[in-house]
Formats: sequence, C-alpha cells, structure tokens
Amino acid sequence: MQGNTCHRMSFHPGRGCPRGRGGHGARPSAPAFRPQNLRLLHPQQPPVQYQYEPPKLLKPVWIRCTHSENYYSSDPMDQVGDSTVVGTSRLRDLYDKFEEELGSRQEKAKAARPPWEPPKTKLDEDLESSSESECESDEDSTCSSSSDSEVFDVIAEIKRKKAHPDRLHDELWYNDPGQVRMFLCCVLAVKVADPHITFMTPGSEDAIKPCRPMTNNAGRLFHYRITVSPPTNFLTDRPTVIEYDDHEYIFEGFSMFAHAPLTNIPLCKVIRFNIDYTIHFIEEMMPENFCVKGLELFSLFLFRDILELYDWNLKGPLFEDSPPCCPRFHFMPRFVRFLPDGGKEVLSMHQILLYLLRCSKALVPEEEIANMLQWEELEWQKYAEECKGMIVTNPGTKPSSVRIDQLDREQFNPDVITFPIIVHFGIRPAQLSYAGDPQYQKLWKSYVKLRHLLANSPKVKQTDKQKLAQREEALQKIRQKNTMRREVTVELSSQGFWKTGIRSDVCQHAMMLPVLTHHIRYHQCLMHLDKLIGYTFQDRCLLQLAMTHPSHHLNFGMNPDHARNSLSNCGIRQPKYGDRKVHHMHMRKKGINTLINIMSRLGQDDPTPSRINHNERLEFLGDAVVEFLTSVHLYYLFPSLEEGGLATYRTAIVQNQHLAMLAKKLELDRFMLYAHGPDLCRESDLRHAMANCFEALIGAVYLEGSLEEAKQLFGRLLFNDPDLREVWLNYPLHPLQLQEPNTDRQLIETSPVLQKLTEFEEAIGVIFTHVRLLARAFTLRTVGFNHLTLGHNQRMEFLGDSIMQLVATEYLFIHFPDHHEGHLTLLRSSLVNNRTQAKVAEELGMQEYAITNDKTKRPVALRTKTLADLLESFIAALYIDKDLEYVHTFMNVCFFPRLKEFILNQDWNDPKSQLQQCCLTLRTEGKEPDIPLYKTLQTVGPSHARTYTVAVYFKGERIGCGKGPSIQQAEMGAAMDALEKYNFPQMAHQKRFIERKYRQELKEMRWEREHQEKEPDDTEDIKK
Repeated sequence: MQGNTCHRMSFHPGRGCPRGRGGHGARPSAPAFRPQNLRLLHPQQPPVQYQYEPPKLLKPVWIRCTHSENYYSSDPMDQVGDSTVVGTSRLRDLYDKFEEELGSRQEKAKAARPPWEPPKTKLDEDLESSSESECESDEDSTCSSSSDSEVFDVIAEIKRKKAHPDRLHDELWYNDPGQVRMFLCCVLAVKVADPHITFMTPGSEDAIKPCRPMTNNAGRLFHYRITVSPPTNFLTDRPTVIEYDDHEYIFEGFSMFAHAPLTNIPLCKVIRFNIDYTIHFIEEMMPENFCVKGLELFSLFLFRDILELYDWNLKGPLFEDSPPCCPRFHFMPRFVRFLPDGGKEVLSMHQILLYLLRCSKALVPEEEIANMLQWEELEWQKYAEECKGMIVTNPGTKPSSVRIDQLDREQFNPDVITFPIIVHFGIRPAQLSYAGDPQYQKLWKSYVKLRHLLANSPKVKQTDKQKLAQREEALQKIRQKNTMRREVTVELSSQGFWKTGIRSDVCQHAMMLPVLTHHIRYHQCLMHLDKLIGYTFQDRCLLQLAMTHPSHHLNFGMNPDHARNSLSNCGIRQPKYGDRKVHHMHMRKKGINTLINIMSRLGQDDPTPSRINHNERLEFLGDAVVEFLTSVHLYYLFPSLEEGGLATYRTAIVQNQHLAMLAKKLELDRFMLYAHGPDLCRESDLRHAMANCFEALIGAVYLEGSLEEAKQLFGRLLFNDPDLREVWLNYPLHPLQLQEPNTDRQLIETSPVLQKLTEFEEAIGVIFTHVRLLARAFTLRTVGFNHLTLGHNQRMEFLGDSIMQLVATEYLFIHFPDHHEGHLTLLRSSLVNNRTQAKVAEELGMQEYAITNDKTKRPVALRTKTLADLLESFIAALYIDKDLEYVHTFMNVCFFPRLKEFILNQDWNDPKSQLQQCCLTLRTEGKEPDIPLYKTLQTVGPSHARTYTVAVYFKGERIGCGKGPSIQQAEMGAAMDALEKYNFPQMAHQKRFIERKYRQELKEMRWEREHQEKEPDDTEDIKK
C-alpha cells in the first residue's frame, strides 16, 4: 500500500492534476476534474468485436451459370410465382432417374436384408417407463448417471452396436437415427427431444411454407456463399472435379439458400482440429439454374445416405398434426471455374446430378475382376491413385460409406480370386481408446499429481523420481497397445462397393454446415429474446456471450458422436492439427501456477475483447450492476431505514433464488447455451445457472446500452404492477435535497462545520451543490440526530460500498480481459477493502474533517474501519450530489493506479490465503494435505483495547508469530511472518517469475518508493 499517495489532491477545473499517477502506475498527469473529461476509463461502447475477412473471400466481379441445356426454362410465360427459372419435363425425368438409382438405393438395400431385433437393455426399459411416469425433480434429486446399473447400460449399448449383423467392420462406427450420444454419462439426456442441440429452441421458430419443387423460388430465397477461413484442412491436393464442356469445375464449397435474410447475425466461430475457424456467409448474386427439388435430392444423398447425419433437423420441432413444411436452408454444391476477366462460372445443378449418376458404378465390377488383376502395375497404380481419397458406398451396411486410402490387389491364395482390398485409415473413438480407459485415466491423474508434487518439493528423493518414471513408462505401454491406440487400419473387401464421385473435400465442407445452421437458427431465436427484454442488442456476440454457460462448446452443431463418426469415415485422411492448448488456453483457471500466471498480468490501457467465451465475466459485472441498482433504489425509497434493514432487503432481492425467478420471466432457460450433463441435472443447479445468466444479461445491457437501460429492465421484471413499478423507478430525492431543492450553500456562513468542509472541497476540487450531503458523509455514528445532517453516515456507507463495487468491477472487466471471474474478484477485493480505503482516506486527510461528538475538538486517531467508512460515505455523497461520472474519475485517480503495485507485489492475495496455498504445494502423495494451524498464545489489555498474540504451525512446527488488536489481524501478522521466514519453494518461484517478467517496472517502483521516503526527511531539513 505504500506509494501512490493522493494526499492534498486537487481536482479544480482548469488547474493541473494531482501528483498521483494516472493509469497503471505511469507518471503522466491525470486530467483536470471537469465534467467533459469524466469517464476517461468508462467507454460507453462495448468491447470491440473484430471480424476479419481475408482478401480471398471478396466477391468476384460477376457470376454466371453454365447453360441450362433445355433442363430449365427462363421464359417469363413459364414462370410460377416468384421464380426466375422453372424445370422442364427433361429435368423432371432426370430427378426421377436420380431418385430411382441413387435416392432410394439405401432404403432398398436395407429392406432386402433380414430384419434384426436388437436385444433390449435396461436403458430401453427406463425410456418406456419414463413415458408413463415422469421423474420428479426437487432440491435433493440427483442425476441417475452415478449408479452402476446405468454405467452398465452404456456399455450394453456399445455392445449392441458392435453386434449389429450389417456392421461393415469392427473398427468402423456408425450412426443410427434418433440416437442420443453414444457415450453419454447421464441417462436423463436420453429423454431430451432434440439431444444434439444444447439449447432448447424457442417457439419463435415457425414452420415455413414449402417451396415450389420445380422452380428456383428466387423471389423468396436469399443466397449466401459459404466459405471457411483459414483454409487449412479444406483445400486438398485431390479436390472433387467435374469435367464439362472441355473445362474443369473444381469444388469450392457450398451455396446456402435461406428463407430469411441473415441480418445482424455475427460470423460463426468454431474450433475444429485444434484450429480456430471462422465460417463466413457472403451474400452474392444467386446462381439461377437449379430447382429446389434437385437441391433436396442431393442433400438427402449426401447428408443422409453418405454422411448418415440422421439427427440433423433443419425443419424445427415437428408434431403429428404438423403441416408439411420446408427446410429452413437449402444447400447447393459449388463447382466453379474462374474466367479470365475476374468472373466466375458456376456449374448448373443438373450437371452435378448427371455427374453423380455417371460415377455410380461398381468400384470393382465382378465380371472384370479377373481382367483387372492382370493389368500392368502402372495401369493398376493409375486406377488406384484415381480412387484414392474417393468416397465409396456399400448400401445397407453400417456405416454405408468410407474413404479409400489405398486399394490393394494382392492375392494371397493363387487358387481363389478375391476382390481387391480397400484400406482405410480411421480413428477409434476416444472413449474406446486409451483416452477413455479408466485404468489409463487413473494412472494419468496420479502421474500428473506426483509430477506437480515433485516440482514443488524442496528436496526430491531418488525413489520418487523412479516412481514418476515407472508411471510414465506404464502410460506409454497402454498407449502402444493395439486395442488402445487411436489410429486404426481397416481392411475391407471391395465387393459390393459403389463409386460416388464425391471426394473427402466435399464431406469436409459439408460437416461445417450443421455448425453454421445451428449458429444462425440460435441467433434468429435471440431476436425473440430482444422483444422479451425490450432492448435490441447491436453487438449480437455480446448477447450470445451472456447466454453461454461455461459447459457449452459449439464444435459440431449436432450429435458430436455422429459428427466424429462421419468425419473419421468420410473426412480427409490426415488433417493438420493446431496447438491443442487452443481449447483451454484462455479457459483454464485452476491450479496455483495458472493463478500466478494470470494474476501477474497488468491491465491494458485500451479496451480489448476478452477471449474467454462464456458468461462468467459478464455475470461478475452484472452482479455488481444488480447490487448497485438495488442499493440505490432502497436507499432513496426508505430514507429512515438503518443500514441493517437496507442490507436485509437487498439480500432478499439479489439472492440467486429470486434472480432465477426473474430469469424465468424472460424464459432464459429456453435461450441458455449449455451442455447437458451431470452438472445441471439437479433443478437447483439449473436455477443457479439461470440466475447467473440473468446477471450476465444485465451486465451485457449495461455494457452496451447504459445504466438507465439496465435500470428499466430490472424494474420491469421486479414489478408487474405499473404503480409499483412507477414508485420503484421514480424514487424521491434525498431528504437533504428535498429541504433545499436548489442548493444549501447559503448555510455555510452560519455553520462552522460547513465552513471547515469548504477547505476539503477546495482540496479535492469539487464544489458540492448540497454541502450538507458532504457533512452527513463525515458525521460518525457516535453523533446523535441533528438538523444539519439529519443523521450519521452509516446509510451512506451502505450505498458507497455498492457504488465502489460497480465502478471497480467495470474498470477491471474492461482492462483485464484475460482474467476470469475469480481473478477479477481477487483484484477487486484488493481495491475495495478497509485497508486500501483507509489509506486513501488518510492521504486525503479525511480524518481532519470527521464530525464527532468530542467537545474538545482535539484530533482523534480513527480506526481503519472508521476511515474506510468515511471514504465510502464520501463516495455516496459524491454520487448523490453529482453523478457516477465523478465517482469514476475519483477512483481513476485515487484507486486504480495502485493496481500495478498490488500486482507486482502480489498484494491481491491476503497472507493467510497465500500461506495456505504454499502449504498445499508441499503435500505428500497418498496423505491428507497439511494445512497451517493458528493458535492464540496470549491475550493482554482491557476488553476495549486487547492485544492478541497468535502463532501459526505447519507439520507441528511453529513457523510464524503475529500480534494485533483482533484475532484476525494477529493471524494475518503470523501468516506474513511465516511467509518471510519459512523457505517455501512456491514463494521463491513466484518472486523469480515476477522478477523475470517485470524487471524494469520493479526497478522503477523501488526507485519511486525510495524517493518518496526521502521527501519527508528533506522537508524536515528545510524547516530546521
């Protein structure tokens, strides 16, 4: 707390700034305390949302389609409704042929196979019984996933999938329609109607009237080109190419046709292959030569028959009496060639269907197998290279389609001719590899734990080193087992396989579409939430962030197991992976080393968007806003209620149970993004998450809108009755303001107390309109009722605390974007506490102006708590007489510059917490951790002025001793003594870490401290 003095600061308009530092310990002068200079650290705009669009994504100069070739008619006399082209009879014949040969091929193959009745498991019985009697959930209800019988059900479900007679190979996993996640840890998720969507779709999604199938419906569809950046893993050396009219048309992605314009929808971000991808949807001129029926035929062939995305629902919730409706999006594959003058030619949809029909041939025809085996090696290699990377399908099998990685024709038995072998390099699901093995997980946890313990141990024994090496070797052995490896090699007979003409690049792009549609549909539903809250967000990402629970991760937009199976079977063979830390780089917050790393970061001068993509930080801000609004309204509405009563009422309003009720009014449970799992199975946990989501929403409204917007929203939700709402929102003025509506400064001439306070006004540069508010702020509790102040400062202290919490919270939220909620709380507690507040009050000389009942008028030494109360009361008076802008600037000058010193000295952690963290790093494996124990050794002095002596013990040894006027302060002193004397490796590590990171800053800080210590001595010498 040394340094950063703000004693005798001047805030005079037009004068220079005080000698304190403005900013994070920097030396430039702070601005004068003028209204136009307020909110220097309180930008009204929300955190910047950067949207990067690479140059390659720019639109081409112009676009055209290939010839219609009598498949389409653009004659205005033939058009129906809002179309620009209509399909001819020739196109209708093509559709019939495609549906007969390819569209119904899978269904025919399945129908030709003998039916298989899978054995029932306890899971099926639970589902049947749940339809008759719903499970009652209450406060004590627990998730049933913890029982052994249900774990067994998951294993039984895996065994049942393995036993399917149509399974293509033991190491290839397949998708079933209506299936929930294969490896769910919570059986309750089976009962969810749409389990792959992690938010409940609101009823704002209305059914869409079906499109006319034989037209392009150009008047009711909006066209967007879909592209992904960066292009890593989406640009392959073997793309799907269609030859037409002596030109090659290369696959570049998909076109999306939406039934509504995609306005105010942010870019879609997703992590895939440990890489941050952005899915762009770029509005372009619509390619005309297509009909909706052709798009749907292709979609069914690709997404249902090839990729088996059975649970990808684009129509919304359907019921038995639902009328026929249209998918919300239609997709068209884009095969293009670039024209010399900067244009682009897109292949018409009928040519794509013709290409698929031409390619639909047996991979190895049975009648030509003998001839193919006689081919020259060069000719066979050429054919195998052509097939490499192609998707082939075996109708009726599970899975039906795989990617060819090699095609071998070796004949092991010369007397028997066998079909060539398809070699597919796949990936075993993580839950069935070493990563999901309970023995491996247990061993890995023990290995990491021991490694951490040894890293913090002052002396490492040789036996411990050997134990660590043994565990590492055991882990390696498990990884190398054939049954545990992630990578698998699958060999299949090519008999029965058909070419599709599709390569893995098409599947790779196709697997991004569920993510995009999930993102778009969710943001369209959020527009309904805008109406419920009465405020329209300009920054849609901010609203989504407020609704995102920490458990939510959008990687697939549908059933994750289905997506992983399809990617493994049909995606590219060897995707390039990024740094695996991308998943937790900005999300990890546990562990002492993570704590030290994050808490050692200094604040940023310019607002930067946070990379933490859930709502905990916004909930931290919203909590302060809700508490501030509640405190202010209660303070004004109940002018005669003491501090304790105000605190009781505030607790009733801001408690989670009540906030969850307000969240229910807004139907936030229908908009929350969360992953269904054991964390939110209990009703109480879900209500707590809803309360946090509500606070995050209030924080987002405050951040983008204003305090007034948050106040109006909170008031509307608190009271349904218009009269009560009016009373809550339009509270009266302070009683001192009501007595003298304009100003009470005319009373200064007749009041010595007020005359003295003008000196304080002169010192800080603020002239109060109602100076009696300042007098009330300095009136201690011991002073009885008087007509000058109408009471003491305890009610103001109640209000000032909430004001400081809000201002400090907002500053930390904006300037510390890498800090999680817990880290921000630690920083805030280092600013808004009795010690810091008392220090600032002392530097401003507030104790000299305290109004007491002492008749002698002698200077009184005030306790730390009393000084802190004085400062909080002053903050409340400043807010009541002026506004929040003045409080922001005051804290900008007197409080926030101290953050740099707190961070560099690690004063954000109190000594007791720091000592306990250091002791826990020295715990021994397999034993209960040793924690410091405090014992009171001595108590001396009278009851009103006792002195306590406390010692702290660790592992039976006394490591520190401290004294203080209370047991708590004595314990703090003992902990500080222990940290200085005991050799904790963690403390040495922290000091080295800070020294290396901020060597120059620490040097400057020490120089300033020495300079400040010399100043009083120089002043004394001058006086002498």
